Amino acid sequence: MDITKTQLEQIDQQICDFLRQDRQFILEQMQKHYAVGQKTGRRDLVTSLDKENQQRIIAFLEPLLQPTKILAEETERQITDSTGLVWVIDPIDGTMNFVKQGEDFAVMVALYEDGRPILGYIYDVMRDRLLHGGPGLGAAYCNEVKLTSPENLPLAEGLVGLSGPMLIANKFNFQTIEAQSLGSRVLGSAGIEFSRVILGKQVGYASTLKPWDFASGNALATVLGLMVDRIDGSPLNMLKSGVVLVATKKAFATIMNIVK
Repeated sequence: MDITKTQLEQIDQQICDFLRQDRQFILEQMQKHYAVGQKTGRRDLVTSLDKENQQRIIAFLEPLLQPTKILAEETERQITDSTGLVWVIDPIDGTMNFVKQGEDFAVMVALYEDGRPILGYIYDVMRDRLLHGGPGLGAAYCNEVKLTSPENLPLAEGLVGLSGPMLIANKFNFQTIEAQSLGSRVLGSAGIEFSRVILGKQVGYASTLKPWDFASGNALATVLGLMVDRIDGSPLNMLKSGVVLVATKKAFATIMNIVK
């Protein structure tokens, strides 16, 4: 499907407007009772608000472009191929942070076509910071400010976000990555971690991620000259989970040599 840049700019504005309204919805619901349950265990939470917000997002996105597929975290409507236009949704990324801390969580939406990123959105709800844009627009923005590519710092000159469990277990030599950096950070939200790399606050981030964890960040990072890939060398796949690394070009090269 051919979508013009003008159409994408209009869609981008519509999504930004919706997400700002959605932020108000979330803030209001946080003051009310919501149910908290477990998915795979006590460290993998889901709330009634995750599910309700996902339905709100889907109801808004589906009419924007036709036909489109939906790949979303809290639904049975998973897809089996990535051809055509696909919306990728994480209604609350960092649910544990949302429940226990009330911060460091994000709403994420992305648009892909035939497996390639077109648009991405990461909304840091509590900081009211919306990252949006992507290859379809040829730019990325923080709220209304156009972003420039972060400085291409090496691993030795920056902080790096790493999965806590993987760091403790030294999977893929994560302890060596940490030792060669200026220090590691563990935030518990892929969206917030991607945001920090995109904004130049960290030189990289690596963790086991599902498609809805990395889809938005990949769209934004790519347009800013950052590197995003699976650390096992296999291609990034919008239908598969894996250990994903986003980093500056210099840090990416060093980290990929360490994990081999």
